[in-house]
Amino acid sequence: MDVASYDLLSTAVLLLNDDGCVEHANTAAEELFSISRRQLTGQPVHRLFGSDEALAERLPDAIAGRFGILRQDLVVDRRGERVAVSLAVVPLDKQPWSALVEVRLIENHILLGRHQQLSKELTAQRESLRNLAHEVKNPLGGIRGAAQLLEAELSNDALDEYTGVIIAEADRLAGLIDRLIAPQGETLQQSVFNIHEICERVHTLVKAEFPKIGLTRDYDASVPDVKGDFARLLQALLNITRNAAQALNETPSIETPRITVRTRIGRQLLLATHQAKLAIVVSVLDNGPGVPAGLRDKLFHPLVTGRASGTGLGLSLAQEFVQQHGGIVEFDTLAGQTEFRVILPLEPL
Repeated sequence: MDVASYDLLSTAVLLLNDDGCVEHANTAAEELFSISRRQLTGQPVHRLFGSDEALAERLPDAIAGRFGILRQDLVVDRRGERVAVSLAVVPLDKQPWSALVEVRLIENHILLGRHQQLSKELTAQRESLRNLAHEVKNPLGGIRGAAQLLEAELSNDALDEYTGVIIAEADRLAGLIDRLIAPQGETLQQSVFNIHEICERVHTLVKAEFPKIGLTRDYDASVPDVKGDFARLLQALLNITRNAAQALNETPSIETPRITVRTRIGRQLLLATHQAKLAIVVSVLDNGPGVPAGLRDKLFHPLVTGRASGTGLGLSLAQEFVQQHGGIVEFDTLAGQTEFRVILPLEPL
């Protein structure tokens, strides 16, 4: 195809050289990235997508044709607004360029379908885990009771230490099981409150637990009151913020760890089952290492964690509590810039 012909296409097209740098961009690409063709030319293509590490690593092999056609979904900045796009890297043979990159905006119905699929997957997984948890709880209680009886019969203090370990570990596992079971079947204890009450409570708790992390508040004073379960939404935001703080705490290379809690009003936002005309968006932003690429598609699944000391329940429960309010938790992540968003619709459930 002649270069001029690409300008007739409605989708963004970038033509790359062997090094993955842009040699030509069509008109749709100029519009998508809000950058002129002259400025796009010569840029490493992965930098146009927020320096996504996974894309940067895979790009040389994609250009060489080792993936066939590489397809990946990303989030790009478009005139100050972050939008989802679908990326395809197509290797070229016997052409002046090494590869063609096609970028399409992901339509709302596709995003809605993904949110619905995530909601169905999480519901099925939680149900399976809760059934398993109920099966485990009774024998676990038996183990604890037997250890207590054995401890009462022993006269050797050295052996008491072992029964103490059994009891302590049984209690720890019982606590984990209770967290799996607890949300099921409970009704929301609804009241009307301002979301900043929750943000302030979270700020106080996280500041006390992680004094070395800088916490910033960026509130929109015009955000209206919301009707919901104060305790569950508090737990959801606390889980997300503590998760960010723990990731920062476990990354000593970050000299100035920072977390910002931001509130805004959002319009026409996609939720798990529908599009909200008006919603409250509570964002938790941090400058940590980001979510590993291998975890991004299953981060909200129960028992999935990227941290050695994590249980994999915090974000899963946060997603469940927010979805019980008709909302959703979503995130964008890069090294040094991760944002989790709690989106709560303002329309009645």
